[in-house]
Amino acid sequence: MSAQPIPFATQPDDVPASEPTPPQTVPAVRFWSGWSTRARLIAVVLAIDVIAALVSCGVIVINARNAVKVETRASLSTVESLVADTIRLLEAAPAERLLQTLDLRFQVLRHVRVTVRDAEGATVGAPIGQPRPERAAPVWFADLIMPKIEQHELPIVTAGRTIGTARITTQPMDEIDEIWVYARALSLTTFCINAAMLAALYLALGRVLAPLARLADGLTQLERHDYTARLPSPSSHEFAVIATRFNQVAEALSAVRAANGRLKRQLLTAQDDERRSTALELHDEFGPCLFALEANAASIGRLATGAAEPDRNKLSARASEIAGIVSQVQSRNRDLLNRLRPHALGQVPLADCLDLLLRDFARRHPETRFSGHFAGLARGYGDLADLTVFRCIQESTTNAVRHGRAASVTAKAREADGALMVSIANDGAGFDPDHGTGLGLSGMRERVEALDGTFVLDKHPPGAVVRIIIPVDSHRGDDPGSERSA
Repeated sequence: MSAQPIPFATQPDDVPASEPTPPQTVPAVRFWSGWSTRARLIAVVLAIDVIAALVSCGVIVINARNAVKVETRASLSTVESLVADTIRLLEAAPAERLLQTLDLRFQVLRHVRVTVRDAEGATVGAPIGQPRPERAAPVWFADLIMPKIEQHELPIVTAGRTIGTARITTQPMDEIDEIWVYARALSLTTFCINAAMLAALYLALGRVLAPLARLADGLTQLERHDYTARLPSPSSHEFAVIATRFNQVAEALSAVRAANGRLKRQLLTAQDDERRSTALELHDEFGPCLFALEANAASIGRLATGAAEPDRNKLSARASEIAGIVSQVQSRNRDLLNRLRPHALGQVPLADCLDLLLRDFARRHPETRFSGHFAGLARGYGDLADLTVFRCIQESTTNAVRHGRAASVTAKAREADGALMVSIANDGAGFDPDHGTGLGLSGMRERVEALDGTFVLDKHPPGAVVRIIIPVDSHRGDDPGSERSA
């Protein structure tokens, strides 16, 4: 096949030379694309058989050509000796009898033909050396290994005069026919053996590769979100390892799906719970304050619209009550906003925010002792990292007070080896070893893992310890704007 020239697109004059058109490559497609593994293996074995057969045929042809050449030359040499001996033994016989005797004696020979001619050149007896009408070997096979035909002429001399000649011609077809019969029998035997081997290999590969079909079915089930798929353990060690790993992955996916289901159900109610909690707090905290403000405002209105001159002492008392109620509303509002979003983050150093958080817990829970150790922290580590540390300490402390009934809570945070090391320990009731993961702990874990950190909960009694490691950027800035640029 002649190589076709590849056309190159000409570049317009207005296109800069620095922006060449990228070449378009055509993906190579293998001829056996889409074949099964069994078909590919059978094709490879068949190709090896064909190559081996071609090599064997070449070796057979070369060896047969050499063997025919050697055999014909040996027969030629032997017949020459026999003809010479016969002429010498019958030297005293009449010329006509000698020629007839030579013709009769060497009519049937292998690998050579002997033609006896008289002094005038006429052939004695029937023509010798004509090819037989039927040959075992086909013409193409004979042409492959046929050596060069050789002819030797021996003069027939008696009583000192030449009475004729004996022409000895090599005839390798006898040997070629024998080689063809042998090669054909060998080829048929080899073909039958290879056919049986391929059939056995086809059946064996079907059994050996059956686990792959089951694996494909299992993967299809996983793709359809059916995580109940399991593979039986086959006898092959390699496929057994694959089946074990597949079953472990399916179990892990099933566990993750169940955990996601639980989290989804919890998340569906989390917003309503938060709204309900906020509504109750507004009702319990802000409702009485607003009612007191309304009552005091009505009292001031009555004093101001009365016929008599307003009592300044009463007006001052009502104003003081209103100021106290407003201060209480502001305090409750700050607490509520701080729980929803710590407004101090990004405005003051992280250590101060954490100290304020623990002081707020100490104010609301005087029966519990809170201590914090935040020395050595930078001003901030970015909004996401600061908020994650704040929320984790807030949630862990809330759990210790609300669920663990802890008498003391200790929070520590430090920077070491390019990471924030945070731990929150309490001496409360701790967790039962079989206790599941709630929404708060799941939220902390997700926050930490979103920053490529690690979250560990040591829930062996007494108490519990939450350990968090969050990698931080050592080249961050410490100015307030840098913490808010995450």
